[in-house]
Amino acid sequence: MSTLSSRRSFLGFAAAGFSTLAVSGLARAQGAAEPPPRAQVEHAVAAPVSVEVNARAIPNFEPRDRSRTRFGSLEYRSGLVLTSPYRGFGGLSGIRFLDGKGERFLAISDQGGWFTGSIRYSGRDMAGLAEVEAAPLLGAEGRPITDKHLWWDSESIARDGNLVYVGLERVNQILRYDFAKGGTRARGEVIAVPPALRKLPYNKGLEAMVVVPKGKDQNMPLAGTLIAFSERGLDADGNLVAFLIGGPTPGQFSVRRTEKYDISDAVLLPSGELLILERKFSWFTGVNIRIRAIPLTSIAPGALVDGPALFAADLGHEIDNMEGIDAHVTTEGETVLTLISDDNFSMLQRTLLLQFTLAE
Repeated sequence: MSTLSSRRSFLGFAAAGFSTLAVSGLARAQGAAEPPPRAQVEHAVAAPVSVEVNARAIPNFEPRDRSRTRFGSLEYRSGLVLTSPYRGFGGLSGIRFLDGKGERFLAISDQGGWFTGSIRYSGRDMAGLAEVEAAPLLGAEGRPITDKHLWWDSESIARDGNLVYVGLERVNQILRYDFAKGGTRARGEVIAVPPALRKLPYNKGLEAMVVVPKGKDQNMPLAGTLIAFSERGLDADGNLVAFLIGGPTPGQFSVRRTEKYDISDAVLLPSGELLILERKFSWFTGVNIRIRAIPLTSIAPGALVDGPALFAADLGHEIDNMEGIDAHVTTEGETVLTLISDDNFSMLQRTLLLQFTLAE
């Protein structure tokens, strides 16, 4: 079997929701030792641990044509394959930058964990990660959310200043963390969500979130709104369901579903354009990913929104189970998109960190 065929096979399982492998991988990572007394656990879970992360460069996004750098509206900048001896590293399903330079980041694992650190650069290319730490997501009582049945599937993340929102797919709940109260040691508070959000599919539910910023320097429509997208929660017409939570016009809307793509993440650009990262799986083509642009001005309760595809890639490119996207603007004014993949804690998959410049 060729390397490409092998990758098509295992990535197919990932796209189809190969959660059994992920759970068993996490169980192996956690080990079988008896847990310490409750008081010791409560003290231990509050302390992040340092994580060694190794990086291997991906010089070309399309190995078949190494001279090519332009892919749709995106220009490939650099990429890394990330590995770590830390057994809990993996399952990365969302990423948000904590600065405007695309360096300090906050990521979540879909197994209920935080990862923080910095991207190191050599010129404009990513060279590796530094100061990486891991910590469990805590619930309101200060215990890891994984202590609760099904609360480990943390699939989406959104940031509004010091407030960080985490979406839990299987239970379709949203936790709010105030990072001013201890950073990754902060306790999560369950926020109120629309009843229809709670009824999203068990394994294709809450998958992506963005916050529309508000303030005296912001004039975006929907300012102060948390926008939450389902992976494959469908309305009566077969389109993807999304929600406006809080803000001036809370409600529900839909994103037109085309070519059987599902939503895996989203990012709001400073320009007010919303980018949606999507993926799909076919036994004939394997995993495909796509980025679509949705004007924020088109989103309103009851609306059906759509937008052009800016980028598409398949297993002929250096992709994996891409689940996270964020953006930053360089000092030269370039908009850089960063994508991260979820390896499902599988030895056959990879954790990839990719960066592209959004062409004007």
